[in-house]
Amino acid sequence: MGSTTPDQRFHGRIAGFGTESGTRVVVGLWNRSPLGRFVDVMVEDADGHRTLLAPSQAVADYVSSTYTFDEVRVQPVSWRGVDRTLRVSAGSDDAGGDVLDLSLEIGPVSPLGRLLRLVPRAFATRPGWLTLIDPVARLIVRGARTAGTAGGGRREYYGVTLARRIVAVDARLDGRALGALAPLDPPVRFGFGSAPADPSLVDVTTTIRER
Repeated sequence: MGSTTPDQRFHGRIAGFGTESGTRVVVGLWNRSPLGRFVDVMVEDADGHRTLLAPSQAVADYVSSTYTFDEVRVQPVSWRGVDRTLRVSAGSDDAGGDVLDLSLEIGPVSPLGRLLRLVPRAFATRPGWLTLIDPVARLIVRGARTAGTAGGGRREYYGVTLARRIVAVDARLDGRALGALAPLDPPVRFGFGSAPADPSLVDVTTTIRER
């Protein structure tokens, strides 16, 4: 009999938001994962061009085999803060400035976050539970999924336990200001689901299961 590959779990937070320019951004802040502690950034511009900013080749290879991008950049990506203000920066350009510079102001727990608090933590991140509630999640939050098929023949499960509002953003990419905070709309197209349309920072455990 063949051995079963253990589930791979990523524990951290995901920030998702839109901007006035039409660019939508999803930031993964992973405190514990099979790849260690890291941050990655997924960007989809108004024309639909999808870019991954990854801090190492290992992260780039794993993430790009799970999600779909038109461009992958490997460069230093870092973050600091998280409770009230989150700052994310990536790489440096020829002038010595950051290729990506994000500053997010984090607000209170959202109505979705209050709803999530009703789910016992013992169930909230279990793949079986997340498969069961996926149809409900689609109805409650446009674009959101809790279970689905990822790239590389994998199944993926998003167990969100808390959601807070993002109330303001200052974002620059490749030297260009992205404009004021806006809904994440239309949904991003990196994988089978999107972050909520309402700009949010969520606490999440992502489970990836090899088929």
